[in-house]
Amino acid sequence: MKRFLSIVAMLGLSGLGLNLAAQQTPSTPTQADPMQQQQQTDATNPQQSARSFEGKIAKAGDKLVLQEASTQTTYQLDDQNKAKQFQGKKVTVTATLDTSTNTLHVVDINPAETK
Repeated sequence: MKRFLSIVAMLGLSGLGLNLAAQQTPSTPTQADPMQQQQQTDATNPQQSARSFEGKIAKAGDKLVLQEASTQTTYQLDDQNKAKQFQGKKVTVTATLDTSTNTLHVVDINPAETK
């Protein structure tokens, strides 16, 4: 009988422990976890930090675009004035990418380095 009561008590306590652990798991990031909060912000923000894109500035309709060499992707350019002087040339564009519109928000455009 003593053994039976001990087993029942242990099962009850372990079930209580599992219940408490499940209640303590946060479903949303808290202020105590800024890294998780930053990752959530990054996932909802279509713009990332600036990076380099290499390709050729070309005309598409009445707009200048970047035709990226490595991925064969064409990107819209938000700064037509900076791009104008490089039309038809290979360049490196430093920009942030708006994935929802496939537009590069140009920080800088430089002639591509020849190797």
